[in-house]
Order: sequence, then structure tokens, then C-alpha cells
Amino acid sequence: MTYPTNQYPAPVPLRPHQEQPGPAPFGSAAPGPDAGVPPLGWGTDEDTADLSAATTRLRQHLRERLNAELPQRVADQQDRTGTTATREARRELARGILDEALRVHTENELAAGRQLLPREVEQRVMGEVVNELFGMAGLQPLLDDPTVETINANRFDRVFVQYNDGRRAPVAPIAGSNEELTDLVRLLAARASSQERRFDQGSPAVNLQLPGGERLFAVMGLTAGGVTALSIRRHGYLTVTLPELRRRGTLDPGLEAFLRALVKARKNVLITGGTGAGKTTLLRALASEMDPLERIVTIEDAFELGLDHDPDIHADVTAFQAREANVEGEGAISQAELVRWGLRMSPDRVIVGEIRGPEVIPMCNAMSQGNDGSMATLHASSSRIAFTRLASYAAQGVERLPLEATNLLVASAVHFVVHLARAEDRRTRVVSSIREVVGADGPQVISNEVYRPGPDRRARPVAGALRSDTLDDLADVGFDPGVLENPEGWWGS
Repeated sequence: MTYPTNQYPAPVPLRPHQEQPGPAPFGSAAPGPDAGVPPLGWGTDEDTADLSAATTRLRQHLRERLNAELPQRVADQQDRTGTTATREARRELARGILDEALRVHTENELAAGRQLLPREVEQRVMGEVVNELFGMAGLQPLLDDPTVETINANRFDRVFVQYNDGRRAPVAPIAGSNEELTDLVRLLAARASSQERRFDQGSPAVNLQLPGGERLFAVMGLTAGGVTALSIRRHGYLTVTLPELRRRGTLDPGLEAFLRALVKARKNVLITGGTGAGKTTLLRALASEMDPLERIVTIEDAFELGLDHDPDIHADVTAFQAREANVEGEGAISQAELVRWGLRMSPDRVIVGEIRGPEVIPMCNAMSQGNDGSMATLHASSSRIAFTRLASYAAQGVERLPLEATNLLVASAVHFVVHLARAEDRRTRVVSSIREVVGADGPQVISNEVYRPGPDRRARPVAGALRSDTLDDLADVGFDPGVLENPEGWWGS
């Protein structure tokens, strides 16, 4: 495999996703066509070292001035205007601070007898500092590309992306060093969502949502070479509907009608699938079928669902996020505890972004104690294996339920399991299987597969598999039972 070269040369840190002609504008880290060529007058090895040191001094000075002065400038402006400063207003204040800081730095460099950096290098460093504060620094060009779906950095200079058409490719480095990448993750963790998340040797992994809704997971010190590695997954559809999923090939018209009926009939649904199968996207689409005034409580390890973002779709949402322990090892709030808290907030439906452990017990309690129509996602390789996974998570809880008791709880709580997989083309995400839970028998949960995967992994209805009582419930909310009589499904419709 060939990696991009000459896109991140020392001594000038560049963070391109692709080369762009012309000089980099202020506030952008994109390099010009001569990126990688030492500036005029800095051609020797000794000059290269001096240039690197000069660039580091400038960046540090700009960071310090911006961190020291911007909060007070923003506060002063808000006092004068009586309104909260917008993002663009804060950018304008930052530009003024950096212009003044650059002037002071230039005077200091001249007074010390040092050679000044070329203007294009100064502008590039200023753009990087702005992106560190208002953007994602070296990640920003990749996040700005709407075709990029996943970013995987094995280290700062070994970065791969997956595009939304399934292609994978190496791209340019996202930082100039491991230390720079680590600092970037710390910065993102410090301003993540509603609470700061640690990223240090005492807490070497962090899971958070970026401002654009992307999910970032990073780890430091535990990889080969002790480098920082990260993965970013983008949800291209923060708001999505079942008709949209049908148009994208995830559903056929019959599945669209069936899933809509499950929501309207207030059936408890567990969505399963592998990594990147589209579980969260399908959950959002199902939630879009709920009444806008239904009260919803969401529980997540890190904010990702975003059901509270559009009040026209969901007007009454309380979103909870789990909290990690502080440096003293105290203050952690688990998803299991949040589910218990959520039940005290009079929800019509409870939604767990992803079941990962002992929260399965309170979640099942929520589903079986009057909060019908609740939902959750679960990482599982098939709809059948989901029950084993739930039992293993339940065993981790403080209740220590035996297998038989767990199965009884699951059977009384979960009505349907909807499984997602990749189609035969390995690109399209499709609903592959749907199971109706009908009961428990000792060590087993009994279920009927009412939609079964065909040769192309797309779900086809199984005539007569759905219980008559359940079919009546779905018909009461407008479902046509004839949809289930076509063994080939409706994928060509």
C-alpha cells in the first residue's frame, strides 16, 4: 500500500486532506501548492531547525494569548450587547487577538535578533490555532468532506478513511507528532458535550461526541509504540425517516410498513447488528414515527442520538449521558443508574443508545413496567445471538440474575428484535432479520423469525410466523396483514 508523501514535511506542520491551489486563507490550515518546500532564506539544515523552532514559538505565543484573552473579550462583548456571542462573533474576536499577538511576537523576535517567519507560514500557523479552538485542527479537512464516513488513525501519520460508497484509502497525517495528536484529543475531550472528559495516563481512553455529531473514540499509551490512536464514525443522517431508509435500500415498502406499525402499536424493539451496521440510524428513523409530544428519555454512554435537536420531531426529550469517574475515582454515573433515574421522569418511552452491560436489567424493567414502545440497540452478529448477549450482560449486574430469570425478564420486556447487516454487495446496510419474542423456556428465549434473510441478506417475510394476537395489534394501527404474504418481499417495489 502506498501512503501519501510530502504532505506533512518538517519543519512546517501541514494538515491537508488534499492539496488546494493558492495561499491558505486566514482561519484555514489548507496548504498552498508549495507546501513542503522550505521558505526562501531557510534552505539549509540549520535553517530548517531554526524554522521549526520559530514556528513552535509562534504557535505557543498565539495559543497563550488566545486562551488568556478570548474569554474576557467574549464576556465584555456580551455585557455590552446583552446577548450571547455567536460562533462567528467569537471568531472575529479571536482574529483581532491573533493579529495583535502576531504584531507583538514579531517585535519580540526582532528584538532578539531572530529571522522572521515568512508571511505564508505565519498565516498558516494562525489558521491552525483558530482551527484548534473552533474546529478540529488536523481532522477538520476530513470532517468537512461529506463523503468521508469513518476516520481511523493508527497513529498521527497512519490515517485511513472509509467513504460512504465503501471505498477505503490512506490519507495524509492529521497531526505533526504523537504529542500534537494527544493534545488535540485532550482539547476535544475538555470541551465535549456538557461535561469534560479526561484523557491522560490515568484515563487512557475517551469516548465522546464531536460538535458535528460524529462519534470519537481515542486511546493513548496502550497501543504498539505507546502512540495515540483514534476512530471517528460519522452519522450522515442526524434526522432520518423510514421512507428515507427505504429510498436508500435499507428497507423495502413492506418492512417500512411493518416497522412503522411496531412503533405505532408501542412494541418494545431491540435493534441489533455489527459495528457500522446502521443501528443508530434505524433507531432515529423509528423514533421519527413517534408522536412529537410523547415524552422521551434517552440514555447514552456518549451523546449520539440527538433526538432533542429538532423540537418539531421530538418536542419533549430529556437526554442523559453517563459520567466517568474523576481523578479521585469518584463521581461515576453508569447507564444502569441513568435508566433508573430516567424512570422517575415520567417517560412515555425510554431509549438506550446502546446496551453495553448491566443496564440491561433496568432497561428490561422499564420495558415491562408500563413504558411500552421503548427501544435500545445491541451489538450482536445475529438476531438469535442477541438473547445470549443480553444474558451475559445481565450477569454483570448487581442483581446477579440466573439465566432462567434473565430469560423470563427479557421475554416479558422485548417484543421484537430487528437485525441489520450488510447486503451481498458489502456496502448497502439492510434489515436482514426480524424476530418476535414469544416466551422463555428455562435456558432459552423462544422466538419466531417473522422476517428471514434471503440469499442477498435482505429480509423476506415468513408467512404465518407472526402470532395472531400480535398481528391484530398491528392491524389496529393500520398495518395490512397482506404485506406478510409475499415470500419474496417487496424489494423490487
